[in-house]
Amino acid sequence: MLYSLARPLLFTLAPERAHELTLSMLDKAHKFGLMHQKVAHKPVTCMGIEFPNPVGLAAGLDKNGAHIDALAALGFGFIEIGTITPRPQAGNPLPRLFRIPEAKAIINRMGFNNDGVDKLIENVKASKFRGVLGINIGKNADTPVEDAVSDYLICLEKVYNYASYITVNISSPNTKNLRSLQSGDALTELLQTLKDRQLELAEQYNHYVPLALKVAPDLESEDIRFISMQLIKFKIDGLIVTNTTLGREGVENFHNGNEAGGLSGAPVFEKSTKCLSQFAEILAGKIPLIGVGGIVSGEQAVAKQQAGASLVQVYSGLIYTGPTLVKDCIDAMTV
Repeated sequence: MLYSLARPLLFTLAPERAHELTLSMLDKAHKFGLMHQKVAHKPVTCMGIEFPNPVGLAAGLDKNGAHIDALAALGFGFIEIGTITPRPQAGNPLPRLFRIPEAKAIINRMGFNNDGVDKLIENVKASKFRGVLGINIGKNADTPVEDAVSDYLICLEKVYNYASYITVNISSPNTKNLRSLQSGDALTELLQTLKDRQLELAEQYNHYVPLALKVAPDLESEDIRFISMQLIKFKIDGLIVTNTTLGREGVENFHNGNEAGGLSGAPVFEKSTKCLSQFAEILAGKIPLIGVGGIVSGEQAVAKQQAGASLVQVYSGLIYTGPTLVKDCIDAMTV
């Protein structure tokens, strides 16, 4: 209710400014005990972790883990922070975030703007949240793609002891050549290296932290089959389907519809869900799936579930629907 009143005002601001202001308002409301959305406790076990409910926050909203406690008060079953890189980076030039309200869509070309992995760990340590926390890792923009594995290793090692699970993001369209890591020898080398290090860290800390991969919706059938086989081969713990799309179906005739970057929100739902169902068919339950992309209603969360997802994540839908989306999705998925 409160968000529905605030949204028209927020939409008068530049999207990135509105994003920052909203998070600041959430922090203040949480500090004064004004925020706590009651949701059903419907546990789901996935990747060996018990989630209090199947609806999570997707990476990208809280890149630095600076707002974990306030966001957790919205009732999420899990929070994913990041994408984080080894070193701080400013990301792409402004403007880089665009609303398309007519389609309940967003285009972003943020470019992994973040304060670096060390700052994220400081923020995680300072939070009181003791629920399921995913940390999404990436590479710095100025690291050559052929050296990307080293950046992922740095992040994996640093966040390992602070994460419930770790997501390897190789699917953002806003870091040059990043999506090339989704195919061929590059993917094989990345998964093998990270899996080997994960097992070493599990022995070192006497604690196993699952590893998930996040992929794009713009994949051909042969890509989906290849990625699936690699996930099984290296015993990756989970797959997040999907990131944003480079397609423009459903927004091409709207203002901002042809801005460069990744498209998220309602228009990506069908493409993302089709990709999810294709992975589900090939993986046949061997790797758990997390569905994300275009969820703006509880019914769409159920559609992801029916397509093979054990869990779902939301982000862009929150911008248009508000925090009640979390409760609606939980209620719909756990009937």
